[in-house]
Amino acid sequence: MQPAFTPDELRAGDRFFHRPWQLLKSVPELQFLPPADRHEVAFAGRSNVGKSSLINALVGRRGLARTSNTPGRTQELNFFQTPGVPFYLVDMPGYGFAEAPKAKVEAWTQLVRDYLRGRPTLLRVLLLVDARHGLKSADATLMTLMDEAAVSYQAVLTKTDKVAPSRLSQTLAELTAELATHPPALARVLATSARTGEAIDALRAEIAALAAAHAPASAEGSAADAHRGGQR
Repeated sequence: MQPAFTPDELRAGDRFFHRPWQLLKSVPELQFLPPADRHEVAFAGRSNVGKSSLINALVGRRGLARTSNTPGRTQELNFFQTPGVPFYLVDMPGYGFAEAPKAKVEAWTQLVRDYLRGRPTLLRVLLLVDARHGLKSADATLMTLMDEAAVSYQAVLTKTDKVAPSRLSQTLAELTAELATHPPALARVLATSARTGEAIDALRAEIAALAAAHAPASAEGSAADAHRGGQR
């Protein structure tokens, strides 16, 4: 069952994302990270899980996050921002693509590991899981890293339009059971489809509520405005 959000929460999420989000910078090494002056949510997942498509669906804009038929195109930490909202969306490098050069895989792995362990403003990682395949060993490896770093994370199923309802229910049950064994993981799982728009509004509401709950004092007015806008 999808997490329930009120109409006001859904409208606030819509308002939060329907802004001119833009790429701030791509970070190949930690030394190039933007200042940790605001909170952020990161999107992680196996190569070809649909991260870029999901981000584009959230902001309602094609081409913000680069999509490709070649798995593993995202090789850096991509930071997105929008005026008036002190918050970053972070597209993390994909993982688990066996045909990538070993040196490149090791570099990506080290970048992700260091980012998870050392980014104080990281509120949550959204772990994207392909609904057709469920959790894989590469996902388990990342979950272990997040467990060790005590990073809060939440699972988001992608490409739900490509599986039968019975199979989706089974995958949701299996995923929820596995998450229960990981203390930093949230129990709520969202089942989304960037193609059909399934649960995109719920994911917007989830992220917007998280951002509002951790908004700095200087941004309280903006956060309040966003929520009032959602309540009209």
